[in-house]
Amino acid sequence: MTTSVRVSVGGATLAVQVRGDGPPLLLVHGFPLDQSMWSHQLVAFSGWRRIAPDLRGAGASEAPPGEYSMARYADDLVMVLDAVGAKSAVCCGLSMGGYVLFELMRRHPERVRALILCDTKADADTPQGKQGRDELAALAEREGMAPVGERLLPKLLGRTTQARDQALVETVRAMVLRSPVTGVAGALRAMRDRPDSTALLGEIRVPTLVVGGAEDELTPPSVMQPMAQGIRGARYVEVPTAGHLCPLEQPDAVNEAVRDFLKGV
Repeated sequence: MTTSVRVSVGGATLAVQVRGDGPPLLLVHGFPLDQSMWSHQLVAFSGWRRIAPDLRGAGASEAPPGEYSMARYADDLVMVLDAVGAKSAVCCGLSMGGYVLFELMRRHPERVRALILCDTKADADTPQGKQGRDELAALAEREGMAPVGERLLPKLLGRTTQARDQALVETVRAMVLRSPVTGVAGALRAMRDRPDSTALLGEIRVPTLVVGGAEDELTPPSVMQPMAQGIRGARYVEVPTAGHLCPLEQPDAVNEAVRDFLKGV
């Protein structure tokens, strides 16, 4: 059973898809994407209640002007969990979704039953990285999402996917192009200003799975594996022939890793 829910949070209304029954599994999408990036995961994991929101400024959620921050996103997730009656959840986030979950761990650790971190990192942006965020936000506001998509697509998907799966390339392109400019610019500035979460890794005491694509150029295995080693008891899974969007590029391998992890939770 699938239910589409509208959840009012601070200054915005979020679109949330809820599927199935059982303990909650919260799926937090990356940038500049929406809940549809979890299409393969939403139809898997029977026995779990899959909860996939569009973050503010993404997908079918409202994109209000004003401040976007990791704290705001994290507080929004708490209100989503409250709205669907979940005291805590296994929380899975990809890329920016992982940044949001680190903030959720800081602000509301009691809401996190376990963590699944996909293609993300704990480090804050470098000065060069901050400058790149500003330039991309300005580009989006000046010219719209088309040039942003052209710049990001080669980084979002692995070389194997780009060579062999043109249909998926176009699916991701369409997802990026329909992203609201206000939300995209807000998310870029929120990522620019996010705190460094490296010190937080050693404080995480919930079961944790770290999953990353072997061909990911944005958060490569050389970044993901040390992050996993910094979390006590974390399991690291590297997904072959996948880039930054491994849940879309290699869903069977990702779902198998997540399913094994959930058995232990």
